[in-house]
Amino acid sequence: MYSLSDFDFDLPPELIAQTPLAERSASRLLQVQGAQLTDRRFSDIVDLLQPGDLLVFNDTRVIKARLFGVKETGGKIEALVERILDARTVHAQVRASKSPPPGSRIRLADAFDVTVGERFGEFYTLHFPADAFELLEQYGSLPLPPYIDHEADAYDETRYQTVYAKEPGAVAAPTAGLHFDQALLEQLAARGVKQAFVTLHVGAGTFQPVRVEDLSQHKMHSEWYTISPQTVEAVRATRAAGGRVVAVGTTSMRALESGSQSGQLQAGSDDTQLFITPGYTFKTVDLLVTNFHLPKSTLLMLVSAFAGYAHIRAAYAHAIAQQYRFFSYGDAMLLTRT
Repeated sequence: MYSLSDFDFDLPPELIAQTPLAERSASRLLQVQGAQLTDRRFSDIVDLLQPGDLLVFNDTRVIKARLFGVKETGGKIEALVERILDARTVHAQVRASKSPPPGSRIRLADAFDVTVGERFGEFYTLHFPADAFELLEQYGSLPLPPYIDHEADAYDETRYQTVYAKEPGAVAAPTAGLHFDQALLEQLAARGVKQAFVTLHVGAGTFQPVRVEDLSQHKMHSEWYTISPQTVEAVRATRAAGGRVVAVGTTSMRALESGSQSGQLQAGSDDTQLFITPGYTFKTVDLLVTNFHLPKSTLLMLVSAFAGYAHIRAAYAHAIAQQYRFFSYGDAMLLTRT
């Protein structure tokens, strides 16, 4: 029914948030209930959720995945680690004037050498000399999204991370969660709103625009997720008591829906290439907290499937007219499933 051009829109560049607000929960919140749009503050979410509702957060932690280095020939390279496969092996995007061949070595951060292995689609396999997590933490830098025009600094290292981030492995933040601070989480708990966690390691593919007009031809990027038995039980108990399941971010949504393909949420770990477009039947999630997404992105397609294509078009037009802040450091929406 829909093609790529149906998910394009014009965004004034000045609406792309370059820095976060001083207070996490001070952002704006656009509530979307079908055709009804309401301008709110993010802190209003305490009143918009009900006792017995369940917030599901993605507790992935952003790693310092960007490294700069030189090839044996002296040519400069930039590596962005996409996924850590085991203690010393990663998949990475490598930007260089000429592709480094398998078996060659790259000097990273003027500190250590990695050996180039086989290609895996668009990624290179890199073999590290020691624990990859430790070397990245020591020598890497935080990979801010491509539309943010400054290098990551100490402030970004705190603010481009959720307050509940725990499991290292993402190369991009689950940005809907950036609006929650500890005080807000405590207020929600006091109101009787329950909390559960999934882990989905967000990949750099989340920023890639779809490039084929026929959406059935798009190859979705893969991301690893895990859902615990405790989260499955929390969802089951919420449903049984008449509460609502609220996904905090499209990554939590993707994990929950990927784990629900049998019709019921299952515990476990897997890779997901789930591509949600209008017409998809949602199995677990009732409400979605999310930021505003890039034109022609799979995430814009996902929210259109969830809240209704026409409603999302209207919401984005309203947000632009009202000068909401867009993308990772921007404002948020609370969407009701249609």
